Amino acid sequence: MLVEYFVGQYARRSGKVIRSIDKKALELFQSYDWPGNIRELQNVVERSVILTSGDVLSVDEFWLSKRSSVHSSRLQSSLKPEDERSEERKFIEAALAESRGRVYGPAGAAAKLGIPPSTLGSKIKKLKISVTRYKFR
Repeated sequence: MLVEYFVGQYARRSGKVIRSIDKKALELFQSYDWPGNIRELQNVVERSVILTSGDVLSVDEFWLSKRSSVHSSRLQSSLKPEDERSEERKFIEAALAESRGRVYGPAGAAAKLGIPPSTLGSKIKKLKISVTRYKFR
């Protein structure tokens, strides 16, 4: 019920229509320990909504904490550093697109990603992402 509530809330905010939740995503949500409790669930659902392009919500299991999921940590360790940077870049660019290039504030990309704005700023600089590219979308 909480997943559906958060999906509806974040889909409305982003102007998207999410009609269903992928079966695999629901299984991941149910099998995960949720060490971050409700806030972690909110962040994962919000990221999923931001990155979903169709009307079926799916979740990337890499967003779930490595501490609680042996399966996830096995998969994570098999990723090359370039793939990790690529995934991180995708998340950041999606959040910047959603926030129209805004990094700071309650509607900024940092809030959407659930990280401090200074951390996001550092990551943007490290990954050489142009924030101005997203300002007028």
